[in-house]
Amino acid sequence: MIDELYSKSNNMMQLIRPSLVAPGGFYDKVWFDKLLQSSGPRVLNVMSHHMYSLGPGNDGNIMKKILNPDHLNKASFVFSNLSSTIQENGPWTSAWVGESGGAYNSGARDISNTFVNTFWYLDQLGMAAKYNTKVYCRQSLIGGFYGLLNKTTYIPNPDYYSALLWNRLMGKGVLHVNITASQYLRSYAHCAKQRVGVTVLVINLSNQTMYNVDVQSNNYAKLPSKNQTGTNKRSFIHGLKESVSWIGNKASDEKVYREEYHLTPEGGNLRSRVMLLNGQPLQLTELGDIPSLLPAVNDVNSPLSISPYSVKFVVYPNFINQGCI
Repeated sequence: MIDELYSKSNNMMQLIRPSLVAPGGFYDKVWFDKLLQSSGPRVLNVMSHHMYSLGPGNDGNIMKKILNPDHLNKASFVFSNLSSTIQENGPWTSAWVGESGGAYNSGARDISNTFVNTFWYLDQLGMAAKYNTKVYCRQSLIGGFYGLLNKTTYIPNPDYYSALLWNRLMGKGVLHVNITASQYLRSYAHCAKQRVGVTVLVINLSNQTMYNVDVQSNNYAKLPSKNQTGTNKRSFIHGLKESVSWIGNKASDEKVYREEYHLTPEGGNLRSRVMLLNGQPLQLTELGDIPSLLPAVNDVNSPLSISPYSVKFVVYPNFINQGCI
């Protein structure tokens, strides 16, 4: 039908020819495999699926699931299996998450619309990109507890700012990451958005451990641990793939810096509806505009750490990668 309506003889119609997206619903290998096999070559443009990895919104264990790295890892099986389905049956097709809100049935009251929800959300965005997902549709902009905006006041919930920072900082190029650290420390790396550099997303699910973070290319060396009073402070090595090079090693009098966007909950309350960026609350201006999302700028050689129960985007303008140029 699409071929008939958008005939190749009409060049203008070809330019606006829509993509065929299917099937939606939760991933099922037999169903998705058979759809690609039956529809034939280059018929289906996009394989879409739904992701609600936290279960129903009335599950009393949702917060525990969000903070449990083993549970977050379960989503990788879906992404990996879908990737295999496409490679084996329809390599011309792209993978989309057509709908995802963490917990289905409108989300979870006082969880889906609070800071703690950003842990699974940003983690799953990173994981989806890692498995070559081209589009990730969040449920919803307005509606339910999982809406990015409050359904009565339209004030942004914490996940709105998480999504906005992801969109502004994480480019399309996805870099391989190796981590030697606790499973409670999670990280993803992309080419920086619309500029030279690399953006690293670091998520700390630990309730008591602050981590020192060292971003390197393919030279791996263990950093000595440093302890602060009342804090168990560890180190980890974060390796980007071999094609990454650190141009800051070149002789130069120019100061080399990094940009940090540190996200924490107001008052340390994981269920707070107010997110802090570098210690400042993210709130609409008096005119109702989105606040400026300005980074903290630090010398690249200064210590980089991430506190318990927090998230940090770190942009390295002087990290270059051949795949990002």
